[in-house]
Amino acid sequence: MAIKEELQKQLIDELVVESLEGLDAFDHEILVLETGEQTADTWNNAFRIIHTIKGSSGCVGFGKVESVAHVGESLLAVLRDGSLTPDSNTFSSLLRYSDALREMMRSIGQDGVEGSADHSQLVSDIQALHSGLTGAKHGNPAFGFFDEEPKAPEALSDTPMDAPTAAPLAATTADKEDTNASHPAGSQAPKGSISDSAIRVDVSQIDRLMNLVGELVLARNQIVQSTGQDADPAHVAAVQRVNLITSELQQSVMKTRMQPIGNVWSKFPRIIRDLCHELGKDVALVMEGNETELDRTIIEAIKDPMTHIIRNSIDHGIEHPEQRVADGKPAQGRLSLRAFHEGGQVNIEISDDGHGIDVGRVLQKAIQRGVVTQEQAARMSQREMLALVFLPGVSTADEVTNVSGRGVGMDVVRTNIEKIGGNVDLHSEQGKGTTIRIKIPLTLAIIPALVVTCGDDRYAIPAASLVELVRIEGDQVDKSVEHIHDAPVYRLRGNLLPLVHLAKELELTALRHEEEAMFLVVLQAEGRQFGLVVDGINDTEEIVVKPLGKEMKGLSVYAGATIMGDGKVALILDVLGLARRAMLLDEGSRQSAKDRDGIKAPDADNETRSLLVARVGANRIAIPVSCIARLEEIPAGKIEHAGKLEVIQYRGRIMTVVRLASVLGIPDGASPAESADSERLLALVVCALETSNLGVIVDAIEDIVEERIQIEIREGQRGILGSAVVQQRVTDLLDIKELARMAA
Repeated sequence: MAIKEELQKQLIDELVVESLEGLDAFDHEILVLETGEQTADTWNNAFRIIHTIKGSSGCVGFGKVESVAHVGESLLAVLRDGSLTPDSNTFSSLLRYSDALREMMRSIGQDGVEGSADHSQLVSDIQALHSGLTGAKHGNPAFGFFDEEPKAPEALSDTPMDAPTAAPLAATTADKEDTNASHPAGSQAPKGSISDSAIRVDVSQIDRLMNLVGELVLARNQIVQSTGQDADPAHVAAVQRVNLITSELQQSVMKTRMQPIGNVWSKFPRIIRDLCHELGKDVALVMEGNETELDRTIIEAIKDPMTHIIRNSIDHGIEHPEQRVADGKPAQGRLSLRAFHEGGQVNIEISDDGHGIDVGRVLQKAIQRGVVTQEQAARMSQREMLALVFLPGVSTADEVTNVSGRGVGMDVVRTNIEKIGGNVDLHSEQGKGTTIRIKIPLTLAIIPALVVTCGDDRYAIPAASLVELVRIEGDQVDKSVEHIHDAPVYRLRGNLLPLVHLAKELELTALRHEEEAMFLVVLQAEGRQFGLVVDGINDTEEIVVKPLGKEMKGLSVYAGATIMGDGKVALILDVLGLARRAMLLDEGSRQSAKDRDGIKAPDADNETRSLLVARVGANRIAIPVSCIARLEEIPAGKIEHAGKLEVIQYRGRIMTVVRLASVLGIPDGASPAESADSERLLALVVCALETSNLGVIVDAIEDIVEERIQIEIREGQRGILGSAVVQQRVTDLLDIKELARMAA
């Protein structure tokens, strides 16, 4: 409730400031018109000012202002189109009318109410002018309706409008002091108006001020770095004071650039209404976190991406009312917008309760468009299939309309969000709906960053992408770092973390020697973590982001540059671009072609193999990692029958499954009660064949190992290629192709 009240107060404050500015402009336009320069544009300007005050006041519940503004708007309308010729009385009345609105706005700014003044006579006289009744000139003298030169505008008091005098527009300083003195303590005296405490500044001035603060931050960093611990205490104290003041100034200036995300969301109700009318749908919009603030440059950058997402949710996601009712849903769909701060970033969630994304259809469209091949599609995960909607040319629409269907929009979303250092994540469940999560930085001007070294250079990594730091002692590097398909990985708390050597990706000469410790910066890109190997880790500090020159715009691994405390330039790494350059975001991109067909007869050199080790009953079996597409867990009840085959519905297709214990004649170790439980989870290894997938059910998955093995060929048992010693234990190696033939 406190948040809503604060937001309401902000809206009212903005209304007061803008209305008072508008009324000053209105007075100017009326005075210009009275000189005889009665152009259409001038009348239009005056009309628009009153129209805006009327509409804005009505939106926040000030009905008195709205009704008074309405009668003046009606008079201005006939004056604008030439239906009524104004005279001096008309202009005097309009100026008095402006004073009445001004007084009400000041009352709102001071006390939050419109005041107690009676404006009925003013309304009556304005209506008389609207009707063209010249008798209005002999009306009430309180409004100055005389055939004489108009007097200076005077503010209307809270006394009845037929009072012989009106309060002056503003009191002098001495008058204010006397007025305040007349109020005893406890009675906290006339309040100051919001218009007295607010000014409007051109955005370019704010930007210039922000740039100057950025330069000040750089200078502060240089001073702090050059001040050693053995410096004069008075000098150290002065530097600390400068450091504190600079930080406070930076926060204050950044605050002036912050705007609530509700400024972007305010246009969505209209967009949704128009789309619903066009598409014959009924959608309710729910917004949460309107007050969440962002830098204005970020606000501008997310307008178009969010509009694309909203349009797609209405068009592709939410069904027609009759379809929703048939599916057991409410006829009215629901679209939810939610924004919140987390970890120094802003999270935005756009959720709908529609039918979700048909990943099979997306995959089919992607194959038709040539975005992916059949072989690539067979190895894709659910996440990667969903991510295809962000590629150009991929659309699930049946036909091209003025709303969608051309395969553009979602690729623009991802591109624009990533340009500002954000990322987009998509989650969809068929029949239940889709959620798109956007993570973006609060600001682009000054950000916290981790400074690292590689070779002879320093690099800055935005703290928003940082997960943790890991140090591996020199004598532990060889034991800790493993290789899968020639790609280095590090086992971090049981999970395999892909490693990227910064020196290798940037084609630099690394300075780390074998006996020295290895430093890993664990980063996150598109929800996936990887370890960046650097030569050294310095510290975190506030950096000022400087744009790259046009010569470096094409380098995807850099997001900008900054000036360090010693005056030297450091490049800011683009974590997402770095991950893509290292091919970490494409599943199977590092697979070795030589293992595509599985394990063959042993060679003379006993080459190293990457194996998945699983357990079937009391036996250990191994499957080549190169043959594996995915590891899954499925309920036993999901298994169906097609003829004599056991099958499951897997990603829009029918996939044959093989119970390895049954095929090999091995007891699976499950009790009768467990075997009869349809909810029991089964470990499923999805193996990629040339034209399809095969599901292999095992009792448990134990490990992934990289070992140099000697295979002893076994004759007479189909599905088993041979045996080898893996992790010092005898292990059977599966022949996946033969196993598939046995299942068929």
